Amino acid sequence: MKTALEKVSIWMMVASLGFIVSSLCVILFVHYWSHTEAGKVPPKTAVLLHAVHHNLVTPDMKAPSFLSRGGTPRFTNEWIEIPVSDGTVIEGKMYRPIEEGPHPIIMYYHGGAFMEGYGSIHTHDNIVRALASRTNSIVIAVGYRVAPAYPFPAAIEDSYDALVWANEVAEEIGGDRENIAVVGDSAGGNIATVVSLMARDRSGPDIKAQALLYPLTTFQDIEFDSRLAYDSGYYLLSRSVMLRARDTYTPDEALWIHAYTSPLDAENLYDLPPAMVITAEFDPLRDEGEAYAERLAEHGVPVKAIRYNGVMHGFISFYEVMYRGNHGLNETSRFLRSAFADVPTQQPYQFHVYDGETNRSTKLRDQAEAYAIGSFLLGKQALSIFE
Repeated sequence: MKTALEKVSIWMMVASLGFIVSSLCVILFVHYWSHTEAGKVPPKTAVLLHAVHHNLVTPDMKAPSFLSRGGTPRFTNEWIEIPVSDGTVIEGKMYRPIEEGPHPIIMYYHGGAFMEGYGSIHTHDNIVRALASRTNSIVIAVGYRVAPAYPFPAAIEDSYDALVWANEVAEEIGGDRENIAVVGDSAGGNIATVVSLMARDRSGPDIKAQALLYPLTTFQDIEFDSRLAYDSGYYLLSRSVMLRARDTYTPDEALWIHAYTSPLDAENLYDLPPAMVITAEFDPLRDEGEAYAERLAEHGVPVKAIRYNGVMHGFISFYEVMYRGNHGLNETSRFLRSAFADVPTQQPYQFHVYDGETNRSTKLRDQAEAYAIGSFLLGKQALSIFE
């Protein structure tokens, strides 16, 4: 008859074996997910793509607690109404430092294909909040109107009106009208650079800097390699959505070559604010974003461009669980802080490729987090079978 100690030892061996088997299963699944239609991606990218495509994450989902950091709030946030030129108002959200200003002002234009249901100031709140914290600035997320109810030029006119309004009320909200920047991602990146063009053309508010995160820069049918390689939608943006956005936002084909829809094709890009352009390796918009950075440089605009390898469209939205996303957000914040501090931007054109952290401990942590998230996803999928 087995003693109590022997029984405990057997159970410990069974538990250890179970842990080893389950760990191997997680590693194998993550390895399998890493092999995508266009090549191998890093483990963290793989688990996030798997989660998105199996509806295991939502835009408002919080980062796992072991990846989150606490802290004392340094900002207030409030919903605001922004008056626009047609006599109505649009929604906005404003983050402001608690400490006395004046503070720089950042206008943030969210991505979302210019269409209802694809993005809003709600889905991009984490980026807005982080930018406020990392730049110690007032950040205003602009809820510009979108298609199909409001096709071109509603989005850009709303966005420009929001810039003018922020400039007018800068002192009232504790802002510094001498330090205003525009930032946007994807369709919002298009809007940010178009607003810069509009401010120049209309002798509007001075813009200190523009930060464009994986921007759409042309509506023209140009066969960029990235559009052809990553057009399926697996990397979070499909060619079909891009075409639908174009047809919905600009139903008149003549608008596709307009400078305010396709800044890449604009004849005059002189006298625009210094720019940072961030692109992602696995993104149909990669090549046009980089082409726009080069065109800005050709017109004498100081530009820093960074391509992040191993990631997909929209990767900065995952900065809380993705190292490259956090790095991209840090680079954007550093660029803005330098612009606000009047640190001279180096010329000529700078283009960098970021392959990931070379520090071994950071790489190991990134892999461990990928497997932890992978384990969570597998468990969630298993539980869904019994629901």
